[in-house]
Amino acid sequence: MLKRAFDLFLTIPAILFLLPIIALIALLLKIFHGSPIIFEQVRPGLHGKAFTMYKFRTMANARDVEGNLLPDSERLTSFGRFLRATSIDELPELINVIKGEMSLVGPRPLLMDYIPLYSLEQKRRHEVKPGITGWAQINGRNTISWDDKFRLDVWYVDNWSLWLDIKILAITIRNVWLRKGINQQGQATAEAFKGN
Repeated sequence: MLKRAFDLFLTIPAILFLLPIIALIALLLKIFHGSPIIFEQVRPGLHGKAFTMYKFRTMANARDVEGNLLPDSERLTSFGRFLRATSIDELPELINVIKGEMSLVGPRPLLMDYIPLYSLEQKRRHEVKPGITGWAQINGRNTISWDDKFRLDVWYVDNWSLWLDIKILAITIRNVWLRKGINQQGQATAEAFKGN
């Protein structure tokens, strides 16, 4: 209950403050990428329950001659790269926080396809709501191994406190400013999780 109140206390003013930036980004995306400007994807939330996560679209819909989408690295546009580098693409997730599907801080929501690949210990990351940022994000983000990410996610589940959330948010702001941990070497973001 305290965590939810903290989320709303910060998120509602943040959306109002960021509204001009959100509107500008939406307009630029419409010009550079066309429609849709929002990327929607079903992700696992609390206890693995599916929800639709919102982000600004950073990739073109380019396809090969057979109609298959090209790899992420080829579809990521220069404007999309900027949005990711500054984490502006994450701003629509504030709507997910308002809806109660996400928290400001928690393990990042990954792909539904990964759930059957988790060990019992790794599944514990779903004991809390997923977050826009998290303990793994401020400790390497996309540059650390999957084992390390899951270990850090479970550590957060076991050690949550309001003070820890405040600390993570403060470090996140610093890391976004410094553009730390955005992608792995040779990857658009991070390599896919293939199980244990």
